Amino acid sequence: MAGDVLLSLERRGRAGARSRGPACGEATVEACAARDAATFAVARSDVVGQAVDGAGATLALTRLLRLASPALPVGAYAYSQGLESAIALGWVRDEAQLERWVGEVLELSLARFDAPVLARLQRAWQTGDDIAVRAWNARTLAARETAELRAESCQVGEALRTLFEKTAEFPLEQLKPLRAIDPVAYPTVFSFAAACWRIPERAALAAYLFAWIENQVQAAVKCSRLGHVGAQRVLATLSERLPSLAERALELGDDDLCNSLPALAIASSLHETATSRMFRS
Repeated sequence: MAGDVLLSLERRGRAGARSRGPACGEATVEACAARDAATFAVARSDVVGQAVDGAGATLALTRLLRLASPALPVGAYAYSQGLESAIALGWVRDEAQLERWVGEVLELSLARFDAPVLARLQRAWQTGDDIAVRAWNARTLAARETAELRAESCQVGEALRTLFEKTAEFPLEQLKPLRAIDPVAYPTVFSFAAACWRIPERAALAAYLFAWIENQVQAAVKCSRLGHVGAQRVLATLSERLPSLAERALELGDDDLCNSLPALAIASSLHETATSRMFRS
C-alpha cells in the first residue's frame, strides 16, 4: 500500500528531519510602526487569529478565497509534487490509495512544517520583523528535499510576487521588504498577503492546506483513472481534517517542526529524471 511506504520510511527519516527554527529579530511593533504603521502595526487579536468584525471580515474572506483559488495565475497546477511518479510506480492505484497518500503527506509534512512556518511568517510580517521573515524563508527552501520541490516553491512564490506587483494592489513601499528577498518561497509571499489583508491565522492555514489538497487531487485526475466524483470524495474527506490540523500546527514549537517523508522525496527525485512526464519538474 502507498501509505505503508510513506509510514515506514517516514519513521526512519523523522529523527534527522527535526530542526530548530531561526531566532527572531529584535524588531518590535513600535519600531516597525515608524516605517509603516498602517501596514504592519496590527492588534494582538489579529496575530492570534481572531477575525475582524463586520465588513472587514467579509473583505478578508473574499481576499483569502482569491489567494487560495486554483484560478490564481501562479502555475501551481503545473506541479504534482511526486504524485505523478507515485502513480506511475503503482504506489497509488485507486481512490483509497490516493486518499491515503495525500492524507499522509498532508498530516506528516504540510501540517508539521509548511503550516507552522506559514504562521511564523505571517506573524513576522505583521510585526515588521524582516530578520525573522528572511530566516524562515531560508529555512523553508532548505527543507525542500529535492531540487524539483525547491524549484516549485521558488517559481510559484516569484509568480505570486510578480502578480502583486502587476495588479498594483499593494503600494510599492509596502512591497519593498518582499521584493528584497531572493529567492522567495511561496509560503513567504502567501503569508505576506495574509498579514497585510489581516486574515486570521487559522483561516490562512486552512486555506493554504486546502489549496494544496485541491492541487494534488486535480493532478491525480489528470494522470490516473480517478474521476471527478472520486476526486471530490477525496477532497471532502481530507478537508474535514483541516481545522484540527491548523490548530495542531499553531501549537508546534520550533523543535517540533518536521517534514521528512523519504518516499515522497524518492518519488519527486524519480520525477526529475523521468523521460516522459506530464507535470513540470
